Amino acid sequence: MQVHNTLGNGFQEVIYQRCLAIELLNAGISFVREQEQTIYYKGIDVGTRRADFIIEDKLTVELKAIINLEDVHLAQAKNYTIAYDFPIGLLINFGSTSLQYKLIFNPRYNTNIHSANSIIQ
Repeated sequence: MQVHNTLGNGFQEVIYQRCLAIELLNAGISFVREQEQTIYYKGIDVGTRRADFIIEDKLTVELKAIINLEDVHLAQAKNYTIAYDFPIGLLINFGSTSLQYKLIFNPRYNTNIHSANSIIQ
């Protein structure tokens, strides 16, 4: 929220990535930015994808800087959460006038909002 409150909307996604990295560092939260993950199809390596952030080895964070989130963006965030095998992920959109975010649940885990809170903390 601090990044969106400071910059507002209208910048490219990479600007928000850099600012969020500064905020995470200042908060003492460990993260990896754009870590590659191999994608397998029937056991065969078919390529790699990169989530914008992996936070504390617990969740993926996918950033967008668009006017409105669409189903394709939710699907992408969910795919990253599943590919990295984390119970939850987070999709954040800095492009709208109000900050938008969605918590993503990996169907491989029996996760709800209460258990998600314990993972995040």
